[in-house]
Amino acid sequence: MSYSWVGAPTEFNGTNAETGGDSSTENLNQWYQSGDQAYILIAAAMVMVMVPGLGFLYSGLARRKSALSMIWACMFSSSVITFQWYFWGYSLALSGSATSGFIGDLRRFGLMNTLGAPSPGSPLVPELLYAFYQVRMQFCAVTAAIIVGAVAERGRLIPMMIFIWIWATIVYCPVACWAWGANGWFFAWGGLDYAGGGPVEIVSGMSALAYSMVLGRRQEKMMLNFRPHNVSLITLGTVFLWFGWLGFNGGSAFGANLRATVACWNSNLTAMFAAMTWVLLDWRLARKWSMVGWCSGCISGLVAATPASGFITPWASVALGITTGIVANFATKIKFWIKIDDALDVFAEHGVAGMVGLLFNGIFAAPYIVGLDGVNTIDGGWIMHNWKQLYIQIAYIVACTAYSFVVSALIAFAINKIPGLHLRASEEAELLGMDDDQLGEFAYDYVEVRRDYLAWTPAKSDPITTEHDIPQGDRHGISQHSQMLEGKAPSESSHDGAHTGIGGDRHAIAAGREGVHNEKNSLEH
Repeated sequence: MSYSWVGAPTEFNGTNAETGGDSSTENLNQWYQSGDQAYILIAAAMVMVMVPGLGFLYSGLARRKSALSMIWACMFSSSVITFQWYFWGYSLALSGSATSGFIGDLRRFGLMNTLGAPSPGSPLVPELLYAFYQVRMQFCAVTAAIIVGAVAERGRLIPMMIFIWIWATIVYCPVACWAWGANGWFFAWGGLDYAGGGPVEIVSGMSALAYSMVLGRRQEKMMLNFRPHNVSLITLGTVFLWFGWLGFNGGSAFGANLRATVACWNSNLTAMFAAMTWVLLDWRLARKWSMVGWCSGCISGLVAATPASGFITPWASVALGITTGIVANFATKIKFWIKIDDALDVFAEHGVAGMVGLLFNGIFAAPYIVGLDGVNTIDGGWIMHNWKQLYIQIAYIVACTAYSFVVSALIAFAINKIPGLHLRASEEAELLGMDDDQLGEFAYDYVEVRRDYLAWTPAKSDPITTEHDIPQGDRHGISQHSQMLEGKAPSESSHDGAHTGIGGDRHAIAAGREGVHNEKNSLEH
């Protein structure tokens, strides 16, 4: 294949190959199209929406008493990753001067020497924009937000945030270097991973599985009659993810070009066919149409499109969506075989779906799709008689799977042994819910109102047969509520002046241990 011109619209010949030149005396924007830069900035903003989208999705999938903790975990993990990526993450993952093929170096520590030179990923955008797009949830921060689903309903939050920092440094950064580093072994071998089937999807799925294994299963009595508490929130989160994924995959063409358009087309096709397939598979069992099933299928399809949407044809994306819907749906059963409580099916919907997308690259990758960005060329997959591409993809899948699972498990195990950083909350905290135990705030005010009600309910083993006669002013566990009921202005502090925090239910302390025990039994379901 040949082009009249391959590369950026203007060939870079700045005065400084590392930084692009002296911006105080030179216009460093001259080497780039403003439209390409604007498109990537907008794509980065779109992708940023994916993190709260994951928070809403996970919140809806959990019980209401742990709903807010899932949103907090996703949002705070983004803060951790932004710091890590600025500090040394970008340099360790994608430094253009690294030569090891396994991990980068520290020449870009703190974004040093990162300014206006063409990026390692594409000559269409400057390196500073490339680094920003990489961190703004496109890769590392979204991956971290996916992984925090492993703490659902039983994990402490701060140990998870410490895990995320270490994991980003010694798990994510090396795998990102393999896939996209200028000298990464998979990239140099001719491997095809468009937007992160390895670093984002396989790594998130396997790391979440490893963390769940170390964390342990939820209490069996907590699993009785379990179902997502808010399907509307699940749908909202899925729509946020769908919107952000168009920036995720479209923006990975690193320019406003035809390859970005094809990537968006492929992402939608794969997602919609996977969603329909998943819903039909669920219908065969329940004879009911499932909104949660549609959301699960849509997400698994978008995951599979992540490594493939910039390489394969639209008709292959239809096949990818159907295949992913089937494989990921049945993969949700694996956690029961291996007895690991992957509460939110991160392994099936991200890890397995990412593997499927990478395998499709080995078969259906087409040179003319890649050439639509005017920069890159490839030999293609099996449909172009490039037989070796499939075993290259398989080797990469095995390497990402094994490395991310083993190293993540070791990190989680080590953190769990540090005094004060044990991963799991207490049994009492699990019964109360992670919102009360870890945050002291609730996603829904009626969770706390219900506990106020339980606080003044007599804690007796035998039911009361006579009529309740409780004075109006004593009918709430919080004194301000009682004062408002009596028409008085609420005082600044409660009658006992204490907030019992995460040690237990703050409104039932006075009732004694028996009262707390009875309250726990009522909260169990």
